[in-house]
Amino acid sequence: MGILNLRRRRTALAAGLATVAMTMGLAAVPAEAAEKINYIALGDSYAAGQGAGPYLDDCFRSENTYSELADDAKSIKLVTNAACSGKTTQDVLKTQLKKLNKSTELVTITAGGNNLGFGDIVTNCGSADPAFAAACAQASATATALLVSGQLAGDVAAMIQSVQAAAPNAKIVVTGYPYLFDPLNLDPADPMTPFIYRATALADGLNRSIALAAGATDTEDNQVQYVDVRAAFAGHGINSERPWINGAIPGSPDSFHPNAKGYQAYYTALSDAGAYSAR
Repeated sequence: MGILNLRRRRTALAAGLATVAMTMGLAAVPAEAAEKINYIALGDSYAAGQGAGPYLDDCFRSENTYSELADDAKSIKLVTNAACSGKTTQDVLKTQLKKLNKSTELVTITAGGNNLGFGDIVTNCGSADPAFAAACAQASATATALLVSGQLAGDVAAMIQSVQAAAPNAKIVVTGYPYLFDPLNLDPADPMTPFIYRATALADGLNRSIALAAGATDTEDNQVQYVDVRAAFAGHGINSERPWINGAIPGSPDSFHPNAKGYQAYYTALSDAGAYSAR
């Protein structure tokens, strides 16, 4: 709890009043402690904290994720991180909305990547083995169709609207996703280059869809904010000297997820955008 400090007055009258107050033994008055913002995090593995470990449960929730970092702020109280690995926007509706109520003041959501089957794309398109070519083409075509048709934007908007209904007094912040690889200065001869271009294009479409959904659901009564994190990760993709995203790790579910520094980048992007301020 802070202490209310007497401001110095430049006039003799103010100085005299302060002296009288001190002479009479008046104690400094404690200020009212600002109430913390009740915060709930929803979403998929990128909200849960997968990739940064150590994990609290089989949802791959980590104390290094961005919502836990926000909880360290004096103005934020993380009621719960309900995010879970592998979840789609529909899964958020089915399994996570029950955590929300009228007392919820802030909700962050990272979801939509699993709607596109991004895991299948990474698995099938991130290999130079021609045996995966057909599966890669199918996974990419499915994801592209969801983006071009507007289906993903509609799914994200429906999720946001359900959150608005479940937490009518909350500010809602939806995040985008970073590029897995830095898309600049690529070597055309590198067999990974076509995959990087494909992943970059899909990430752009994914982020654009999420931003459109946020804009469509943002109203005077129900504030919705979109936060783009791509710039925060610039220069720290998997193919960089200091990656903030894990590359392929044989046998590990942490592949292609942010590491602890990556989630710090998420938190910084959210904080800089004013996501953790009151409505």
